[in-house]
Amino acid sequence: MILGPQYNQWLALLSNDQKCLAVLIDPEKTTVEMVPELLRRLPEQTTHFFVGGSTVPPDAAHDLVLAIKQWSSKPVWLFPGKHDQVTSAADALLFLSLLSGDNPEYLIGQQTKAAISVKACGIEVIPTAYLLIDGGRPSTVARVSQTSPLPITPILPIVERALAGMFMGAHCVYLEAGSGASSPVSGDIIKAVKNTLDIPVIVGGGIRTEQQLNQAYAAGADLVVMGTVFEKTGKAL
Repeated sequence: MILGPQYNQWLALLSNDQKCLAVLIDPEKTTVEMVPELLRRLPEQTTHFFVGGSTVPPDAAHDLVLAIKQWSSKPVWLFPGKHDQVTSAADALLFLSLLSGDNPEYLIGQQTKAAISVKACGIEVIPTAYLLIDGGRPSTVARVSQTSPLPITPILPIVERALAGMFMGAHCVYLEAGSGASSPVSGDIIKAVKNTLDIPVIVGGGIRTEQQLNQAYAAGADLVVMGTVFEKTGKAL
């Protein structure tokens, strides 16, 4: 697969030692009318927007992407929880495969259902190995996908699945503790995955403070995703 401009621009940022921050905006929790005020309060270091969620109604992502792009020039990437959360209005799509679980519907089923529409809309695709890590409380991802998160110890099985994802063609790995996790992905896990893989590492779930953000960066995260903290407080770090 030919690497697209969005992915290459991301690699260019990383090659200049710039750590990236994506704010995840869930169409179920954010209306189009809320966008201008939300964007005004974002951290200055925000580099990307992720749009999506586990249970987003059809067309909701499309409307939200258009609203974001009306007020910001930052890249908007889709973070879909279901095959029908695809819109050509976005700049790129994280084409997720949930490798932490063994439910075929989220390993290949949803991806198969989305393939034709993704091809038709012409959006840039970023193949992503998606791993759900135990964040200390039940997550929506686990409930919807009917899978269990990987335990935080031992670390080796996490590294093995991430590495398998890279060998199967993933262009990045996403370590996810789950929305509203009580504990983010640990620095030890991030470091072990980063030191083994040759692709960028995305980390999300449970990161609420600047200290936690910097700890994830120090461990090797190339892009950190924050969402719940903004939904609840509406404030930057």
